[in-house]
Amino acid sequence: MVIEAVVPLESSGLAQLLRDPRESARTLVLDCRPFLAYCQAHVRDSRAVHWNGLLRRRSRGRNNGGGGMVVSLEWLVPDRALLGRLRKGELAHLVVLDEGGSSSAAAASLRPDSLARVMLDALLAEERAGASHVYLLQGGFENFQANFPELCSTAPTLLTATPPPVLRNPEDNNSTEAITPLYDQGGPVEILPFLYLGSCYHSSNREVLESLGITAILNVSSSCPNYFEGQFVYKSIPVEDNHMADISVWFQEAINFIDAVKSSGGRVLVHCQAGISRSATICLAYLIQSRRVRLEEAFDFVKQRRGVISPNFGFMGQLLQFETEVLCH
Repeated sequence: MVIEAVVPLESSGLAQLLRDPRESARTLVLDCRPFLAYCQAHVRDSRAVHWNGLLRRRSRGRNNGGGGMVVSLEWLVPDRALLGRLRKGELAHLVVLDEGGSSSAAAASLRPDSLARVMLDALLAEERAGASHVYLLQGGFENFQANFPELCSTAPTLLTATPPPVLRNPEDNNSTEAITPLYDQGGPVEILPFLYLGSCYHSSNREVLESLGITAILNVSSSCPNYFEGQFVYKSIPVEDNHMADISVWFQEAINFIDAVKSSGGRVLVHCQAGISRSATICLAYLIQSRRVRLEEAFDFVKQRRGVISPNFGFMGQLLQFETEVLCH
């Protein structure tokens, strides 16, 4: 393949493609920035490219003759329907972008092991990609967002948790009594547009659930009741929050349940007693498998949204094992 076949695309050119309904339907924007950066802000309707250090190490030494690594598109674009459209020639414009800066000036100047270069090489190696134009966005996402913010999607502003209100005993200045635990304050947090994380208290608030469009509830506990049987679809995972509990045996079943809710157009709340350990573990496992990200990256992503999460050490060990199993395949 010849990297010079990549066409430089200015931000204004991408904006023109996205604003034209006919061309927009035939345009695929592939975002090669880190997963957390993509979740914070991205080009409208763009797709995050899944990549990680493990796959990068495995692919080293597989040279395309021009310095880049030969990586199959299946590793980078796990969406089989989308990959099918690309291979059928239904996508005329394939736009690759990275963070921005001088590295986005020309495809030939990209580091051979950079994700943007790997993505470009994979697209050029695809036999049927000849029917499509392959572009590298000049200036990357940073430049595009600065010029066309209306064509970008951004994450909602995250609310910082405030200390719980307290009552003081007037006869004892040293006595305090918390009315509401910190983990119950506010409401469930959005992890993904169809996936929410919260506590048992949140699962008992019908008004909040309805306002968020929740249609299903995944109860990761053996003690929290299912408050609204008949109104929401429930699934219970009876796991105790202790270091000896094996929560990993439930990962695939929980992931399948979340995916089923997503496919039906619904939204699911995952909760345990406090929304700190068990339910957070399930959400992390879902991100690892569905987004092909490392545990560390998934943890930071969820922690930004619900600062109180803290899976116990046993669960963290099981998540690390799950990360290895998922990313090795």
